[in-house]
Amino acid sequence: MSASADADADAVTEPGHVPTDAAADAAAGAPGDAAAAPAEGGIRDRIDSGYGALSPQEQRAADFILDHLDDLAVVTATEIAEQSGVSKATVSRLFRRLGFTDAQEVREQARAARGRGVPVGPTTASGDLAPHAASEQRNLQRMLDGLADGRLAEAARLVADAQRVVVVGFRNSYPVAMHLRQQLVQVRDDVRLAPQPGQSVGEELVGLGPRDVVVLVGFRRRPAGFSGVVRSLAERGVPVVLVGDASARAAEVAVRLECPVDSPSPFDSYAAAMSLVALFAAAVLAEHPRTGRTRVGDVTGLYADLAELEQRPGTEGAGA
Repeated sequence: MSASADADADAVTEPGHVPTDAAADAAAGAPGDAAAAPAEGGIRDRIDSGYGALSPQEQRAADFILDHLDDLAVVTATEIAEQSGVSKATVSRLFRRLGFTDAQEVREQARAARGRGVPVGPTTASGDLAPHAASEQRNLQRMLDGLADGRLAEAARLVADAQRVVVVGFRNSYPVAMHLRQQLVQVRDDVRLAPQPGQSVGEELVGLGPRDVVVLVGFRRRPAGFSGVVRSLAERGVPVVLVGDASARAAEVAVRLECPVDSPSPFDSYAAAMSLVALFAAAVLAEHPRTGRTRVGDVTGLYADLAELEQRPGTEGAGA
């Protein structure tokens, strides 16, 4: 279909169509007249590389898309047209010029990006909290279902019996790793966190061997060197317990504890991950309850000696 015919059809189906929009689009020529759109890359890259070849109306739609990239996973071509003040036919032509089949392909690419942890989705907060609660419940149940085969107990035995434990977390995984280390250090000796702020991880892992354990927290959007860390530890025979989402399944490790972080919001949720930390630390304590409880008591005593914690009736010895 030619650009003018496409625009005419759009004018018939959309009562609010502006005639000058169709004229401008027709003057710009058919989609094939534009510079070839890149076959690869996200929509931002495709728009940036082909922006100068777009008609003025297509540029208006492209500008709107660039300003609302977070909404692409859910927005429709009609909504883009209405919000940017162009016709739906213009939006359709724009997608074709950029190398997409249709709006559905654009949404699918945006959803795939969300699956990799890219924060895309609605940019306005919803007053309905039910979808968030339902998502959290699903994540928690999936995490618990994944532990039914005894892998949590296996991971706990490795950590409880290890000579040294190093908990490693990068980027968004670091807060989870830090919390896990804080729990484990209360129930056993020699638990370290890596990397330390501003430091690399190599010096923290050197000297580790088969008698040690690394708990590697690796949720999606991991740094490029993540697989190198896994490979290096494997080459030296260091057992690795991996805590992460489904995107880390390819890593060859001793034990994998999978924890979904899906969320209807643009950002991943780590509620289930923090719940897993509590279960993991409790399982480690259960492996050697006598020595673990002795250490918990010693730590609690030092808290009191150093006056480090706020004391209120009935809270002595409560969790970290």
